[in-house]
Amino acid sequence: MTENAGKTPEQLDRLRRRAAFLRELEEARALRDRIAPRRARVRQLREAMRRATYHH
Repeated sequence: MTENAGKTPEQLDRLRRRAAFLRELEEARALRDRIAPRRARVRQLREAMRRATYHH
């Protein structure tokens, strides 16, 4: 069985649109990182610091 078994057509359409949005978002981030590598590096360092200082 697939993971989409039992979902309504509206739910399936929403999942497809969400997947397309997330793909486009990732493409946009990759493009931005190629265009502005310094900004991308700064963003990655900030994210790493945020992860390193997060406590449960």
